[in-house]
Amino acid sequence: MSRSLINDNSVPLVETAAPLQHRNTLAVPAVAEHLARVQSVGELRAALQWWQLHGGEAPVMALGGGSNLVLAGNVGGLVLQIEIPGREVLREDEEHVWLKVGAGENWHDLVEYCVNCQYWGLENLALIPGSVGAAPIQNIGAYGVELCDVFSELTALEVSSGKQVMFGREACEFGYRDSVFKRALRDQFIITSVTFRLNKKPATKAAYPALKAYFAEHKVDRPTSQQVFEAVVAVRRSKLPDPGDIPNAGSFFKNPLVSLEQFNQLQRRYPDLVGYPAEANRVKLAAGWLIDRAGWRGYRHGPVGVHNHQALVIINPGCGTGDEVLALARSIQADVQKKYGVVLEIEPRVYGA
Repeated sequence: MSRSLINDNSVPLVETAAPLQHRNTLAVPAVAEHLARVQSVGELRAALQWWQLHGGEAPVMALGGGSNLVLAGNVGGLVLQIEIPGREVLREDEEHVWLKVGAGENWHDLVEYCVNCQYWGLENLALIPGSVGAAPIQNIGAYGVELCDVFSELTALEVSSGKQVMFGREACEFGYRDSVFKRALRDQFIITSVTFRLNKKPATKAAYPALKAYFAEHKVDRPTSQQVFEAVVAVRRSKLPDPGDIPNAGSFFKNPLVSLEQFNQLQRRYPDLVGYPAEANRVKLAAGWLIDRAGWRGYRHGPVGVHNHQALVIINPGCGTGDEVLALARSIQADVQKKYGVVLEIEPRVYGA
């Protein structure tokens, strides 16, 4: 059932000295100078107007599910918890359906909803933690699919003016775990809705090695899109910790891109090196393999560490600070660069002092 996006203009309650530990999946203890929960475009606009009167030039930060985020300290200015709901079919034809979704909707709930409606295209992105509004910022991807593959457009409010702006695919400048909202337009716009172009007919993508191995083990020769969804959920649950059980921010490092020449040199030294062909004679290395073979999997240092089953995931079971998480990440980066000559880039965004 479709639910239209709410657009009232009530002013949300603004909380002062608001704790953020339960609002980020790393469970990093931090405090927001001011925080407002917004559940409509009108509330968001009203909150921005309030901040222009009370905050001056201090920054505004949008917060979704807090799953791709490291809080390096307390956050000054205004934090906006984006909780805008809504799912609405805008139009459809024989092949596609255009689904507009509020930025505050839970990502995995959306994927599950689309599978149940037989709207195909998101099933490989199941069980990624976070909210819909954060997904284009990161251009989230998994198991051979990226958000940009099914993206149509998004709407966002400009922080400085409160104007609503529409961004098409080209304007978003999507890249590997990247978009214009992480670079030139960082913190200048707050996404309020995302529209997806989804398939009515299944277009199964099951060539990713982990999925191929899963279906081979389960003796499935021609998996359906429903089975791909189920496989992705099963594989992710077997490899990745639930942030509700073990605080983490998901994959902490991007898979690095190297030249074909560098890949060949590394492969001569490490025959089981994992890499995937990329554009322009480059190869995408598996960051998890590099970190694992460097000996970091299962490592612990005080409250933080590296997950036992997936070296790509930094965990925070002792609720350490953001500085402790980032210090561990820097140590891993330095070690991988020393051993392999490869630079790892962290995936989460960093905020706070």
